[in-house]
This record gives sequence, C-alpha cells and structure tokens, in this order.
Amino acid sequence: MWQISSDMFVPALSVAEKILRPVVVYIFLVVLLRVFGKRELAQLNPFDLVVLLSLSNTVQNAIIGNDNSVTGGLIGAFSLLAVNYVVVRFLFRHRRLDQIMEGTPTVLIEHGRVRRQALAKELLTESELLSVLHRQGFSGLEEVERCVLEPGGSFSVKGKQPLPEERRYTELLARLDQISVQVQALGRASS
Repeated sequence: MWQISSDMFVPALSVAEKILRPVVVYIFLVVLLRVFGKRELAQLNPFDLVVLLSLSNTVQNAIIGNDNSVTGGLIGAFSLLAVNYVVVRFLFRHRRLDQIMEGTPTVLIEHGRVRRQALAKELLTESELLSVLHRQGFSGLEEVERCVLEPGGSFSVKGKQPLPEERRYTELLARLDQISVQVQALGRASS
C-alpha cells in the first residue's frame, strides 16, 4: 500500500524542475505559434488539427519528464496555468507589447475583392476561405465586402448587404414603428 501511495503522490522530479519544465515549453510554444502564424490558431483543416494534437502529445514528456505521479501532474498543470495567467496579465497592462506579440490582422477580402497575396501569406486556399464564409452564413465570395483574419485566428466578415436575419430584423423594426404610429393616431382620433 505504501508503494502505491508513494508512486501516486511523490513526484520523481524536484518541484523546481516540475515548475521550470512547463514554463520553458510554454514559452517555446508561444514563440513557435507566433512564428508559424495565425493559421495554426484558426484550425482551418484536418491537417492543422492533427498538428496541434500531435504537438500537445509531443511536448507532454518535456513537461512531466519521467514522472507519472498525480502530484507531479498537478504541479505541471498548475505551472502552465500560472505562467499563462502571469503572461496574460502582463500583456494586458502593456498593450503595445501585446500588439507586437500577437501580430496584426490580415485583410483577406477588401471591397469585395480577394487579396491573393494575403491568402498566400497566411497559407490559405480560396476554398478554405470559402468554407469560413459558409460557416458565417455567406453563400459565396460575391456577398462579402471585407474579411479579416484576426491575430488570434478568428475571422471578421462584413457582407456587402445585410444577412437575411439582419434584413428581417430591420423590416420587423420598421413595421413595429408603423404600428406604433397607427396606434398613436387611433388614440388621438378617439379622444
């Protein structure tokens, strides 16, 4: 029973090493993701998803070392969360540094025209871009006025015309305004 308890809760590595390993891997991954671009964050296709999943498995041993104890895993997880918290807080207070670290948005469609150089820079195909537009409710490139790939990997899309839901909402508001005017007119006529 003592052996099971020892294997489960006594880390095989020192606590300092258990803390340092995740910090080093965290910094390495943040730099790599910044270098390799926004595409990796956007998870656009199965290949990118496989890379991200494999990446987590690849660095697992670098984070925990030869330690399979619960305590070692908890220390590693806590270290990752703590370093992320500190970095996010630090960057929140230093917006300029955050902008440098995060990068700038990339305009993929401007005034309804696809910017092929921007697509090539981000290693995006037109069919991948079209897939993103479909997920946001557009049926084709011709409906889009502007599309921007944000530094965090999300897409901001503005249509040439409002989406059908937006048009219905605007029409509904206009009809409610008409009804309101008619009700007020009826109220004045009856008094």
